[in-house]
Amino acid sequence: MDTEKCAALLRVLESGSITAAAEQLGYTVSGVSRMMAALEAESGFPLLVRGKGGVLPTAECEKMLPTVRELAHLGQLYTERCSAIRGLGTGLLRIGSVYSAYYDWLSQTMARFSGQHPGIEVRFLQGSSSEFYGMLAEHEVDFCIVSRREGNYDFYSLRRDPLTAWVRADHPRVRDGVYPLKDFETEAYVDTYPGQDTDNSRAFRANGLTPRGQFLSLDVQSTKAMVAAGLGVSLNNAILAHGLDLSGIAVLPTEPLCEVEIGIAAPHREDRSPAAEAFLSLALKNLPKGGG
Repeated sequence: MDTEKCAALLRVLESGSITAAAEQLGYTVSGVSRMMAALEAESGFPLLVRGKGGVLPTAECEKMLPTVRELAHLGQLYTERCSAIRGLGTGLLRIGSVYSAYYDWLSQTMARFSGQHPGIEVRFLQGSSSEFYGMLAEHEVDFCIVSRREGNYDFYSLRRDPLTAWVRADHPRVRDGVYPLKDFETEAYVDTYPGQDTDNSRAFRANGLTPRGQFLSLDVQSTKAMVAAGLGVSLNNAILAHGLDLSGIAVLPTEPLCEVEIGIAAPHREDRSPAAEAFLSLALKNLPKGGG
C-alpha cells in the first residue's frame, strides 16, 4: 500500500474534508479524490462516508486506521532518513508540552534548531498528558513534556513535582499550612480536566479517596477563578501555578505528600525521525536550570 496515500487518508480524516486536505497537502482536489478511490480499490471496501458534517471513516476504515497510521509513519520515517543522509534538509517535527513553565525553553530550543535546520517544519502542540501519550502511540507527536505514565517509550526525567491543594485565600487550612488529602472527600471539589487520566485523579485512586465532585473545569485559569470565588477546593500539579495570577487563592502542600515525575517522553530511538533525534539531542544539551 502506498504510504503517501495513507498519509493523505489521515489528512482527509483530520480535516474532515477532501478539499481542505488537498489544500493542506498542496494537491488538487481531484488528485486527492483519485488517491482515496485507489485506496478503496486496493482495500476492497469503502473507506469514507461523505455527509453534511464532512468526511468520516467507515466502520471498516476505523479497523484499518492503526495500520494506516503505522504505514504513514514508516513512509515519513523513510523520507526523513533519506533526507538525513543528504543532510537533514526537510522533514516535520511535532513537539508539545502540558506545562507552560517549559514554553520558553522549548521556544528557545526551537529557535536554535530552526537556525541549524531551516528546512524542517516544526509544529507546537498543546494537550494533557493522557492525550499526548495517545498521540505518541499513534505517531502523532515526536517529543512531549508530560508527567510519567506506563508505556512503551523513552522518558527523560526533568523534575519531581508535588500535587498541591488550591483553596480560597481565607480558607481555615491556610493557617495550618497544609491540606489533608482526605478533606477532598468532604469539601466541594473543582475537578480540572474531568474524565481524563490526570495526576490528581491518579493520586485519589492511589490513596483510596473519592473527592466530593461538584464543579468541573477545562483549564487551570477557570479552576483558579472558581476556587477564588469560594465554590470549592482543587488538587493540581504545583507546576500548573507557574505564571498564573494566584490572587484570591492559596496553594498548599498535601498530607500525605503526593509527587509526580515530569519529563520528556519520546519514541524509542529506532522509531524516531532524524529531525526528532536531532531536536531531542539539542534539547537535552540545553536543559533548563534545575530541570525546569
